[in-house]
Amino acid sequence: MGFIEDIKTVFERDPAARSVIEVLTCYPGLRAIWLHRIAHFLWKKGLRLPARMISEFSRFINGIEIHPGAQIGRRFFIDHGTGVVIGETTIIGDDCTLFQGVTLGGTGKEKGKRHPTLGNGVVVGAGAKVLGNITIGDNVRIGAGSVVVRSVPPNCTVVGVPGRIVRRREKRPKETILDHGNLPDPIVEMLRQLEEQINKLNKHLAEYDIQREDF
Repeated sequence: MGFIEDIKTVFERDPAARSVIEVLTCYPGLRAIWLHRIAHFLWKKGLRLPARMISEFSRFINGIEIHPGAQIGRRFFIDHGTGVVIGETTIIGDDCTLFQGVTLGGTGKEKGKRHPTLGNGVVVGAGAKVLGNITIGDNVRIGAGSVVVRSVPPNCTVVGVPGRIVRRREKRPKETILDHGNLPDPIVEMLRQLEEQINKLNKHLAEYDIQREDF
């Protein structure tokens, strides 16, 4: 059932998928997930070297690096996938999506849990980096190119370097995939607010000068 579910997930999240044969032969993200399941099984059995060898083989043929120790939930989808890196202690919930170039990595050489935990329904945009032992809540959207180094509560949208919350929702968003072309820019918004404050200040100064002249 897991294999069938994975194939259905591809059709649900990628409009370019046209046939089962195409999905089986032309989707490196799907191959990487299946090989990871084998490697993860061996890793849990204590067969660390064979597990690492499978993960290295997967990286070589798919361009996607998933450490065999990473824990990945159901209906996980990697879109395109080239350059995706998932660290050893990463935990990924159900229904998550990663785009190409995403890194779920650590921030140093510390031992133990040192990689992110992603809740259910998380979408991470192309080239984004999620670093350290942080928690990304359910249904969070992370914009392309963002660098997230702090935990994010559920139902938020994060963009920028470092990542900033630009949108909060009380419930799960309706969209299943992040609309990269319609994300607010926190820097532009901050500059806009600063411009408004400067214009108000200039207006008050002009009114003050007029009052002095009348006096």
